Amino acid sequence: MKVNVIHQTDLFHYHCDPDDHFDLACQYALSYNEAINLKGILIDYPRNPDYGDPSIQAVNQLNYITGKSVPVGVGVSKMIHSEDDYLNFKTSDTELSGVNMVLRILEEADEPVVIHIVGSCRDIAIAGFMRPNLFKLKCKGIYLNAGASKDMEKLEYNVSLDPFSYRGIFNIPCPIYWMPCFEIYPKPPAMDYEFTKGEYSTYYKFRQDEILPYLSDKVQKYFLYALGKVTDQRWLSYLELSKNDDMLQYYGKQYRNMWCTGGILHAAGKIVTTEGNIESLNTASISPLYSYEPINITCDEKGFTKWSLTDENTNRFIFRINDLDNYQDAMTRAMKTLLSTLP
Repeated sequence: MKVNVIHQTDLFHYHCDPDDHFDLACQYALSYNEAINLKGILIDYPRNPDYGDPSIQAVNQLNYITGKSVPVGVGVSKMIHSEDDYLNFKTSDTELSGVNMVLRILEEADEPVVIHIVGSCRDIAIAGFMRPNLFKLKCKGIYLNAGASKDMEKLEYNVSLDPFSYRGIFNIPCPIYWMPCFEIYPKPPAMDYEFTKGEYSTYYKFRQDEILPYLSDKVQKYFLYALGKVTDQRWLSYLELSKNDDMLQYYGKQYRNMWCTGGILHAAGKIVTTEGNIESLNTASISPLYSYEPINITCDEKGFTKWSLTDENTNRFIFRINDLDNYQDAMTRAMKTLLSTLP
């Protein structure tokens, strides 16, 4: 049975980081191939004048390409600092339109819903605080792409967007699949994406011409519209224009940092093998590239975690790479395979 999915993201045009456009395309590929029911996209409220607004364009481009009509909502603008901030919200507040979309999807779902957090934790934390019993009943799991498995002095980027809400996710009464972006979050001057891979982290990277040239023309133009920060508001017409091969070559030489692919596939009942193939989780003979291990975990109000592996059923799990040497190449191959299925 197809799983219902809500995808929460910091997807902007102009982008902050276009990894979000790759994540969104992966969700649409799974939806197009009938592996999931993509029920809603929730986009963070824009927080930096250097970036654009929530990229309704990207969602509508993929809706058009795949023939879907997935709704999109926008998140809350104010950072959460305490439980009092949660209590001050009322479901009638227009500020909560995105949160109310999440609650409505959960309420109306015939089968439990999976939620992916690939941006700020704010809106899902608010929803979980307002309706914990609804999450206990209807949420199959939250895939939390944030944090570092070895906390140091500096918070990982997604956590820093709203540390108190990051803590709040771990208090929601449903399974939490924690996907630390790094083992150790690098401090400046190592912020020029000099990231290192680690056993308990999701980070990998690829050169974009390992994937982009193998996609359909319309999907290539979807990516070029985002990567090129195209100012033409005619997002639909752009998909019908002749492809700009110079742009494709230029952006193909750039590297893309990724984090969320493994969870997106796992929630759909799929796994990547050490060879980079996408297989069903129920396939007994596979060698899984990664797994989720049960943990005990606590998180303080500043967003710093303490965790340990456990044999107990805590409903809290951590992403673990089983084959670190092959992880990056295998994940790149899997993403290429998945995105190549888009029309």
